[in-house]
Amino acid sequence: MVLAPVLLLPTDSVPPLTPDGDEARRWAEQELSNPAYDAAQPTAFDRIARAVGDFLESLFATRLDGDWGPWAALVAAIVIVLVIIAAFLVWGVPRATGRTRASAPLFGGDEERSAAELRRDAEGFAGRGDWDSAVVLRFRALARALIERGAVDTPPGATVHAFARAASRAFPSQADALEAAAGAFDDVRYLRRPGTEALYRRVAAVDEQLRAARPLLSDAAGVRA
Repeated sequence: MVLAPVLLLPTDSVPPLTPDGDEARRWAEQELSNPAYDAAQPTAFDRIARAVGDFLESLFATRLDGDWGPWAALVAAIVIVLVIIAAFLVWGVPRATGRTRASAPLFGGDEERSAAELRRDAEGFAGRGDWDSAVVLRFRALARALIERGAVDTPPGATVHAFARAASRAFPSQADALEAAAGAFDDVRYLRRPGTEALYRRVAAVDEQLRAARPLLSDAAGVRA
């Protein structure tokens, strides 16, 4: 019987089937350095949400009887509130997408000032004898104050007389004074009639009277342009 020759390889040329400790650690580090593993890692929010979900699941999986039921509901409510607060701290308060009602265009001008700021600026122009600017700004202060109080709501393009009519529904005792103040604004702003101290004092008096009065309507009166 003829035996086939057996090829014997040197032991150094045979790759090891079981790596030693250092080799296994090096292989593991190379594999974990793959970016695919980083993308698969859960985020901090994922871990928080999972922990909260597991807690609530274990909480409500338990039979809620006796005195444990109200306490469990209270704990669950506290956890939900804490999660909401954490979300606000991480992502911040949502920003308003639109402009506030107080900063809307006001009688042909893109007015951003508050009623107090408009009154202060109007008084400044009156002190310098610029009655045109003083009359215009004081009526805008009057209108802005009513808007800030929620007594009247003015859409873009509303005229001063439409505003005066809407304000009269909230302050019926000031209807004539409001119309006179609107006429003063109209004369100075659009008809180019010179402003006077008397006109300014008239508008300022109406503004002060409305500041001390309470609106008749609980909801803001609408104004048609």
